[in-house]
Amino acid sequence: MKHSHRVSLVCSLALFSVSVQAALIDRGSGLIYDDDLDVTWLANANYGAGSAFDDGFSNSDGAMTWQSAVAWAADLSYYDSVRDVTYTDWRLPKTLQPDASCSQQEGGGSFSAGTNCLGSELGHMYYTELGGGISANLLDPATIADSSDPDLAKFTNIQSDGYWSGREFDATFAFVLNFGFNGTQAADQKILGYYGWAVRDGDVAAVPAPGAGWLLATGVAGLVAKRWRRAAA
Repeated sequence: MKHSHRVSLVCSLALFSVSVQAALIDRGSGLIYDDDLDVTWLANANYGAGSAFDDGFSNSDGAMTWQSAVAWAADLSYYDSVRDVTYTDWRLPKTLQPDASCSQQEGGGSFSAGTNCLGSELGHMYYTELGGGISANLLDPATIADSSDPDLAKFTNIQSDGYWSGREFDATFAFVLNFGFNGTQAADQKILGYYGWAVRDGDVAAVPAPGAGWLLATGVAGLVAKRWRRAAA
């Protein structure tokens, strides 16, 4: 019977482990943690709108040339009011090249494009986390209100258009993943206007909350004093 209980416990723990994998976790202050990739996204997917780097279709819509999008992310300073920390280590999303998961392998397999590019951080967001499809656009106005994926509600201002990757194809082109065209990845001209979505490595929850260090130090000091008094007695 003990062995049976042990097997049941192991199975339960295994099921629990599977159930908690690959989640988007709202850390507050407009920060969303992807525990699958160990990265933190800005909840506002068009935070660059109206910034000094907004040089695409207008100076207020958030569309930027690739060079401006890279510079915007590198220059970004974002205050986390929950943990009283300002983060300055932002970047544009990474794109794996070549990527065997992509539907198209170009240049004799030297680079990858098309749909289902799960090696891309943007592709992972579109397909794995937000449940986007190849034949049903995630952000189609006719279906977005009926989306059953609760993770969509964690974000604001996701654009039904292309998002720049930080990865260049060459001196003229860089990679883009289009949230308005079934999650299609391609290399496009850097002078065009697409959007930037800021991401940083790691989990902001690893940063101690304000006062946490002081409370820990106070607790340790109290414990030491208690043991000293006990020893003296």
